[in-house]
This record gives sequence, C-alpha cells and structure tokens, in this order.
Amino acid sequence: MELATESTLAAARKVIAVHLNYPSRAAQRGRRPEQPSYFLKPPSSLALSGSPVERPAGCDLLGFEGEIALIIGSPARRVGIDAAWNHVGWVTASNDLGVYDLRYADKGSNLRSKGGDGFTPIGPGLIPADSVDPASLRIRTWHNGALVQDDTTADLLFPFARLIADLSQLLTLEPGDIILTGTPAGASVAAPGDVVEVEVSDARTADGSTGPTSGRLLTRVEQGSVSFADFGALPRADDLQREEAYGSREAAGLPAPEPVLTPALKAALESVSTATLSSQLRRRGLNNVSIDGLTSTRPRRRIVGLARTLRYVPNREDLFAGHGGGYNAQKRAIDSVNEGEVLVMEARGEKGTGTVGDILALRAQVRGAAAIITDGGVRDVSAVAALDMPTYYANPHPAVLGRRHIPWDTDITIACGGATVQPGDIIVADADGILVIPPALAGELADDSIAQEREEAFIAEMVEQGHSVDGLYPLNAAWRARYDQWAAERG
Repeated sequence: MELATESTLAAARKVIAVHLNYPSRAAQRGRRPEQPSYFLKPPSSLALSGSPVERPAGCDLLGFEGEIALIIGSPARRVGIDAAWNHVGWVTASNDLGVYDLRYADKGSNLRSKGGDGFTPIGPGLIPADSVDPASLRIRTWHNGALVQDDTTADLLFPFARLIADLSQLLTLEPGDIILTGTPAGASVAAPGDVVEVEVSDARTADGSTGPTSGRLLTRVEQGSVSFADFGALPRADDLQREEAYGSREAAGLPAPEPVLTPALKAALESVSTATLSSQLRRRGLNNVSIDGLTSTRPRRRIVGLARTLRYVPNREDLFAGHGGGYNAQKRAIDSVNEGEVLVMEARGEKGTGTVGDILALRAQVRGAAAIITDGGVRDVSAVAALDMPTYYANPHPAVLGRRHIPWDTDITIACGGATVQPGDIIVADADGILVIPPALAGELADDSIAQEREEAFIAEMVEQGHSVDGLYPLNAAWRARYDQWAAERG
C-alpha cells in the first residue's frame, strides 16, 4: 500500500471541502442543499497520520469530521460527470478539524475556524482510485476507541464525479489537489488527550478487513498554550455553535428548547373556535390572517399545529428540469414534516394542476403531520380524503405537478389562500376556517378567547331565558355585574 508522505502534502496547491453531502448529516443539520457548496482550506493545514493537532488556547469546541479525501491525479478543466472520476488518482481518509469558537469570525469562509496548522490530516494509505467504486466506499471514525461515524457513499447528495465536474467548470483541478467530500452524522468535539481515528474502506466487505483500505488515520489532540492576541478575532461560542459542534443539543449537554406550542397552549387553542380567535385577532389589528376558499377532507376535525411551508412557482420548462425532478422541494418538504406540524403550500390559487397526491399525503400522515393545506389542486382526491390526516385544498385535479407548477423552496415565508404564513406560525383550523396565529400572541390570544367564550356561554344562557340582546350582547355595566356573579358561582 502506498503511503501519504510529505511530498503528498507538498503537491496539494488547493484543498477544497464540501459543506454538506451525506443525507444523515443533512438531516442532522435540518437542511438539504440543492447544489453543492464549498470552502477552501490552506495547504498548510495538511498533516500526516500520527501528527498531533493543537486545540488553540481559549477554545473549547475543536470539532472533528471523518471524511473521504480525493487526490487529483490529472488536470481537470470543464470535464463532464462521465469522465470526472478518471481525473482522481487516489482516495484516502481525512479529518476536517475546526474550532467552532472562531466560526463566527469569517462569515462562512471557515478560514480561521478550519484553516489552522494540522487541521487537515490525511492518510495513512493512498488507495488507487481505479481500484474502487466511488459509490461503494465506507467511512468510519473512532473517538477514543468508540465508533462514532459509520456511513457509505451509496446515497450521497452529490456523488464524487459530480463534485469534480462541478468544480472544474470554473477552476482547474491540478495533480495533488485534495477534495474533502463531506462528513456523515456523528461528528463531534474532541478534547486535549483525545484520539480520533478515521478509515476509508470498501463498503462491499463486511468489516473492511479485506479489500482496499486507507488504514486508520490517527490524530491526537493537544492543548495549545499561546493565547490569541487582541488585535484579531478572539474565541467565543454560543449555544448554537455548541449544538452544531456536538451534532445536537442533547450531545452538547444543553437543555431542550422550550416548545413554542406547549401541550397546555395547544389544548387551550383546541378548546376555542376559530370564530372566537378571529375576533380576538381583529381586536389586535390583525384582519388578514385567515386562509380562505379551501375545502377540508375532514371538516369536523379541529387542527392546531406549527406551520412548515412549501412554495410553488409558475412552471417554466427550462427551470423545471433542474427543480422539478428528483428529490425536489415538494418531496423534501413532505419527507421532513414532523409530528404535529402542518404543511402549508403556496400554489398561487392555481387550480389547473395538483400540488399533492395520495402517496405524498400518505407519507405526510406517516410522518405524523397534523394536516396539509394547499391553495391549489389535489390529485387522487378520493384516496387523499380517505386518510385520517385532514387535507385542505382548492379543488380536485388529475394533472401531474409539472403542468403549472415547479416546487421551488421550503421553510420560507409564503402566501396561501390570501394569508401570509411563516414557518413556525401556529395554524388553527375547524369547520369555520383556517387561521394563522403569530406565536408571540398565541398565549394571550388563547386566554382571552377562553374568557370570551365563557362570557358568550352566559349570554347564550340569558337569551335562552328570554332576555333581549340589547345591552346583553355585548355586556353593558349592569349585565357585566350579573356575569361576574354568574362566573364566581361557577368557579
């Protein structure tokens, strides 16, 4: 097996890293890019297996990321995907190290956070690229002997050949250049004294003991002793960086965030009608918060949930090819909706095609979605209506997606049925209609709506007893006093 040497490091004029490429990591980060994006690491960050890496003084969050590194073997400029792999000379293991304490400082370039000396160890062995299938590689990472990352290249968001072809459109990939191809879920934080090992092997072997392997790339973390000078960016980290460094709030030892829609608030909103909520919203100056003109497959069902959003734009054939097929925004939205959430779709009121059908609606129900709301058409309406999950829609229509729409983006501010909807808004729906409630107002809105309906129960009781509504609805001072006594008697 050929080993990475100092000459391997010296040959690299560029080190290019991909931000997100493994579905497991994308799911962890809560975003799935449509196209690959990159950043540069300086060649001076390269190191060989066994080299120590320093966690800079004042930093706590030295993140490790096991990755597969591609070493370019022949120049690549404007190459196609079919020919791109021919330009790779070797495959090896890498560790894309970085300090999250400095992530804020360079606005995405990652220069200070990921460019430190020794922050890109590679090796130890170089696997000839022509001896492996790039779609059948396995990446594993051990932290202090415990296996923490284990994934394959079978379902990458952007296969290796696509990365090479994409990069070569703008710049020449030269022999010796190194491409770091992304990390799977499981990346975390290493402390001084920790040992991180990364290995690339053939995924078609059960344990990597046979077939091509890079061997284990070993990196030991040491504590730096020289503090940063005050004429540059100083280390700092907040809970967001800790969460991203460790991979989750739980792994970072952070408390779970308080939910916007607590069980108590959800129950309170479920206990009142949208008619009452609408009147309370109007008292607060919010008159355009109803999603209008839709039919429900479950009109008697009361729905309360947080909004997730999906936007369709008018179909344009040249754009549909890039956004309509494959794992498009529509499928990503359906596949990421969570328990109790409401997927709201902007279809511009276009009734000439479907925006969701039975298979995707079923997937949303299996994911636990509270409802789907679209101001466009629905295909397979009988099957969709048979689902337990309600769907609110403008009309049935048999046409497929590409007739009038392109699914364009998710989790953005949209318009649906004449109302603006933002991700995280609270959706409340019943037989009277659908309301969009700003989360900041929801608590007081629920309390005042409960109070209003209690007053209206008293008013209805008085009307049943034969009293005129004059002075009773709304309550004047005299009737208010009688109501207060009535309410006190009922606790």
